[in-house]
Amino acid sequence: MSGPTRQRDERERRQWTGDARAGESETTGADERTGEGDEDELDIDDLDEEDLVRTADGELMHEPTGLIVEEDHVDRGPEWRAFNHSERQEKSRVGAPVTETMHDKGLTTTIDWKDKDAYGRSISSEKRSQMHRLRKWQERIRTKDAGERNLQFALSEIDRMASALGVPRSVREVASVIYRRALDEDLIRGRSIEGVATATLYAACRKEGIPRSLEEISEVSRVERKEIGRTYRYVSQELGLEMKPVDPKKYVPRFASELELSEEVKSKANEIIETTAEQGLLSGKSPTGFAAAAIYAASLLCNEKKTQREVADVAQVTEVTIRNRYQEQIEAMGIHG
Repeated sequence: MSGPTRQRDERERRQWTGDARAGESETTGADERTGEGDEDELDIDDLDEEDLVRTADGELMHEPTGLIVEEDHVDRGPEWRAFNHSERQEKSRVGAPVTETMHDKGLTTTIDWKDKDAYGRSISSEKRSQMHRLRKWQERIRTKDAGERNLQFALSEIDRMASALGVPRSVREVASVIYRRALDEDLIRGRSIEGVATATLYAACRKEGIPRSLEEISEVSRVERKEIGRTYRYVSQELGLEMKPVDPKKYVPRFASELELSEEVKSKANEIIETTAEQGLLSGKSPTGFAAAAIYAASLLCNEKKTQREVADVAQVTEVTIRNRYQEQIEAMGIHG
C-alpha cells in the first residue's frame, strides 16, 4: 500500500472513531439528563401476579407494561402435527392417558373380545377356546387382592352413577381420588361400598361446583338418602375436605331450563337470591328449596307463572318448602300480594 493511501485510511479511521465516541457521550448525557437507566427497570419480584398473563405462545407477560417476564417454556406436546383424528391415531405412539377412574389407572392391557387375528381374519375354534381362557385368567389376575376388588367395584359404581347424572369427567376423577384416600385411611370398614362411593361422588360434585342435590344422587344410587348424608359427613370430616356452602344460584339455570322459563326469569330469580341472602335468610335453609322458591317468585313477577307443583317436581322439594321460602323472600323484597 502506498504512503498517501495509508495516510488517508488512517485519517478516516480516526474520524470514524471520534464520531462514534461523540455519539456515545451524547447518548450517555441524554440518559443522565432524562434519568433513564438501569435504576428505573422493573423488578420482577415486585410485579403483581394478577397482572401477569400467559400468551398463546407460552410467554409470561406483564400486561400493564408489556414486559416479557418469561419467554423460555417447555413444549410438552408431540414433535408431529395432525389435522384430523385418523392422522392423530396413526402418528400417536402412546396409549390411553393414566386415569384414576380405573383401579389399575388404565396401565394394564386388555385382550380384545373379537375372535380375529392381526389381519382381521377369523381364528379357528381351537384358538377361540384358548383366547376365551386367556381372557378369563387375564381378568382374574388384574385384581390381586380384596382391596383391589373393592376398588374395582367402587370405581365402576362411581362411573355408573356419574353417567346417569350427566356430570363431566373431572367429577369422576375427583370422586375416584377421594375414594382412594378413604380406602387408604381404612374408612370403608363397617360401611357399604356403594354408600361410600355415592358419598364421594356427592363430595366431588360439591368440590367441582356441579350442583347436584342429595335427592338427585340418591335416585341413581342403591343407597338411601339418609345413609348417603351420614357417610358423606363422616368421610369429609375424616379426610378434612373443605366444602363451601352450595350457592342456590347454581341451581337456577338448570331448574329454569327444565321449566322452559326465559332469561328474564333467571335474572330475576338470581336478583331475589342475592337480595334475600344478604339479609341472612339463606342461613340454615336448603339451597335447592331456596332456589326453587326464587324461581317461583320470579315467574309470577315476570308473568310466566308456573305452579308450585311444577317447580317442586323439578327441584325435588315439597310444595310446603316452596311456600315457606316464597313468603320469606317476598317479605324481604318488600313485595306484597
